[in-house]
Amino acid sequence: MMVLNITIIQDCTMNTPRVSVIKHPLIQHKLTLMRQKESTCATFRTLLNEISMLMAYELTRDLETELVDIETPITTMRSPVIKGKKLVIVSILRAGNGLLNGILELIPNARV
Repeated sequence: MMVLNITIIQDCTMNTPRVSVIKHPLIQHKLTLMRQKESTCATFRTLLNEISMLMAYELTRDLETELVDIETPITTMRSPVIKGKKLVIVSILRAGNGLLNGILELIPNARV
């Protein structure tokens, strides 16, 4: 049985990291497809990549943003960006490495 408990440490000064258990229907569906005996290696990798993108989307939901001035083709405006320094993704052991590609597709500038 595969259980996905994802720990995200949002701030190095936190005494207790936040643990998020994701029970999203799309993730559960894709996990079921991955678990099937007849799933090929390629199918498994594709589904894992999709799951990691869905997880990254869910887990970054509460990132703090700040407004910055930008120039659009029409005018200047204030628009939100992720606040603070660059994000860091820490892969735990081999299992975490499979999640990296999907997360990096959504957050390509994150440090690993």
